[in-house]
Amino acid sequence: MRPQLSDYKHLSAGKVRELYEIDGDTLLMVATDRISAYDWILSTPVPDKGRVLTAMSFHFFDMLDFPNHLAGGPEDERIPEEVLGRAMVCKKLDMVPVECVARGYLTGSGLVDYNATQHVCGVPLPTGLVESSQLPTPIFTPAAKAELGQHDENVTLKQVATMVGEELAEKLKDATLQIYTQAATAAKERGIILADTKFEFGHDKDGTLVIGDEVLTPDSSRYWPAESYQEGQVQPSFDKQYVRDWLTSPASGWDRASDTQPPALPEDVIAATRARYIEAYEKISGKSFTDWPGSAF
Repeated sequence: MRPQLSDYKHLSAGKVRELYEIDGDTLLMVATDRISAYDWILSTPVPDKGRVLTAMSFHFFDMLDFPNHLAGGPEDERIPEEVLGRAMVCKKLDMVPVECVARGYLTGSGLVDYNATQHVCGVPLPTGLVESSQLPTPIFTPAAKAELGQHDENVTLKQVATMVGEELAEKLKDATLQIYTQAATAAKERGIILADTKFEFGHDKDGTLVIGDEVLTPDSSRYWPAESYQEGQVQPSFDKQYVRDWLTSPASGWDRASDTQPPALPEDVIAATRARYIEAYEKISGKSFTDWPGSAF
């Protein structure tokens, strides 16, 4: 018989995930259906989002040639029925306080930095790049992790070295670019561009550097359809950019510069966002989401 979620000690709640302690060595990481944008947790959840994030993470943890924090499969008997399909049994890690970002294309905050300085996180880039330009080679653009509700701050490799030491900083850079390249190659074979992504790393009890948290999900990555890619314009995406676009449109009536909670998402935006998350999983994994454990909405 599976345990109840209430059998485990609740440790923390993030924007999307809830963390529970199973025992002295393992944790239960539960992905909720919450969605965040512009450092706000929105009041309306996206059905099945937690299951998609979990399915995508398991797919890539299995595929990547790099150690990870998994301590059980998607139907591990330690996962309560109520969160089956959106929970992972994980090893406890000593987390590194750095968001490890890899960019293969120029967009988002990277484009803002580039337009201001022709650098991104201290990395010099060629002149003439525009929205969605492919970079000559992928770059490591880390960020210092912020408190819940605050925005992560882009930093340089030198600043990371000051935070965690030069040796670990170089390991983080090498691991981030290695994993990004492997994942981007796999995504390209499925007709998808992995524009950028972020990883979190930690050390296990043996001191091994491993990937923690989620990996290569639509929450932590920008995925674009390769068939419609065109440099110089914002690309359609399989991530929560659809939600961001609605929030900053006249339809929402919300002022991003204000200090007010964003409005609830309309039903059509929720449905379209759910569909994009599921499409991203199915396109990239080649698997049907209906086969994933857990209850569908």
